[in-house]
Amino acid sequence: MSDANRPKNGKLPQWELIILIASLMALNAAAIDIFIPALQEIGNALGVEAENQRQFVITSYLAGFGAAQLIYGPLSDRYGRRPVLFFGLGLYFIAALAAAAAPTFGVLLALRAIQGIGAAATRVIAITVVRDSFGGRRMASVMSLVMMIFMAIPVIAPNIGQIIMLFGSWREISLVVALFSFVVLIWAALRLPETLHPEDRRALTVERTANAFKVVLSNRIAFGYTAASATIFGVLFGFINQAEQIYTEVYNIGPAFTLYFSAVAIFMAVSSFLNSRLVERFGMRRLSHTALIGFCLLSGLHLLLALLMGGATPFWLFYVLVVPTFCFFGFIGTNFNALAMDPLGHVAGTASSVLGFGQTLGGGLIGAVIGYAYDGTIIPLFAGFLVLSLCSLGLVLVAERGRLFEPRYSHDGPEGEARS
Repeated sequence: MSDANRPKNGKLPQWELIILIASLMALNAAAIDIFIPALQEIGNALGVEAENQRQFVITSYLAGFGAAQLIYGPLSDRYGRRPVLFFGLGLYFIAALAAAAAPTFGVLLALRAIQGIGAAATRVIAITVVRDSFGGRRMASVMSLVMMIFMAIPVIAPNIGQIIMLFGSWREISLVVALFSFVVLIWAALRLPETLHPEDRRALTVERTANAFKVVLSNRIAFGYTAASATIFGVLFGFINQAEQIYTEVYNIGPAFTLYFSAVAIFMAVSSFLNSRLVERFGMRRLSHTALIGFCLLSGLHLLLALLMGGATPFWLFYVLVVPTFCFFGFIGTNFNALAMDPLGHVAGTASSVLGFGQTLGGGLIGAVIGYAYDGTIIPLFAGFLVLSLCSLGLVLVAERGRLFEPRYSHDGPEGEARS
C-alpha cells in the first residue's frame, strides 16, 4: 500500500491493522454478548434464585475489565505494547477455559472477573496502538472503522450463543470464547508490530507514573470527555443487562430476541461507518454533540410514552425508537474516545488506561444499577437513558467551556487541542 495508507508507526497495511484492532476489542464484546441468551440457564444450572442476580455474570466481568485498565497503561508505556497485550490475552484464554468447568456461581463470577482483567489489556493496547499510529480526525475515522467491524460481534455473538445452547450448554459457550482468544493471540503475535518507539518509553517509577496520571486528569478536554464517556457507556451496559428480560418478559419475544438485539447492533455499526466517512469533513465535535442532543431527546420521548402507556410502549414503537437512539450512540462513543485521547499522545498508554477505567468500570457499575432496577417495565431503563445522557451533555459543556459544535485548531491540525 502507499505510505499514505499505512499507519505511521507500523508495518501492517491499514486494513489489516483495523481488522486486528477490531478483533482485539471484539474479545470484550464476545465475552459479554455471547452469554446473554445463556443467563437464564446459568441461573438454573448453578442455583441462582433471584432473576436479576443472573446479570452479575456480566457485571463481574466488567468490574475486572474496568479496574485492571489502570495497571496496563503505565506498563505498556514502560515495556511496550506487545508484552502487555500477550499477558492479557493469555490470562483471558486461561480464565475462559476454567469458567467452562466452574462448579458454583461464585466460582464462575470470580473467573469472569479474572477474564475481564485479561481483556483489559486488549482494550488498552488496542486504543493505544491506534493513538500511536494516527492523530486528530484521522484517528477518529480509523476508530470508527474499527468500531464498525467491532459491532459485528454484538450482531453475531448472541445468535452464536443461542445456536450453541440448542446443541450444548453455557459451558460450551465459554469454550468458544476461549478458542476465539487463542486465534487472536496467534495472529497478534505473528503480525502486530511494536508501535512504541524506544525513545518514548517511560520509566516505571511511582513519580513518573503519578505524573502521567496527573497529565491525563488535569487536562480539561481529556478528563471531561472521559467522564462523559463513562456516563454514556452506562446507557449501553444498562441496555445489555436488561435486554434479555425486556425482550422475553415485557414483550414475550422468546429465543428469537437475539435477532432483534442483533439488528440494533447492525444499525450501530452502520452509524459508526457513516461517522468514519463524515468525521474528517465535519469534525468530531459537531457530529458527537449533535448526536448526544438527539440521544437526550429520543430518550426523554421514550420515557414519557412509557409512563403514559402503563410502563411499556407497544413493541413496534419500542423498536422504532430504540434503533435511532442507538444510531446516535454510534456517533458518540468513538468520537468521545478520540477527543479524550487526542491531546495525550505523549502518554498514550496511561491515557488509554484512565479512559478505559472510567468508561468501563464507571459505565459498567452505572449499567449494573440500571439493570438491577428492572421491575417488569421499560421505565427504569429509559429513565437511566435520559439521566445519563443529560449528565454526559453537562460534562461535555464543562469540557468545552460551554461551547458546543466548534472545532479546535492548533499545531495538531483541525480538532487537535494544544496540550494544556
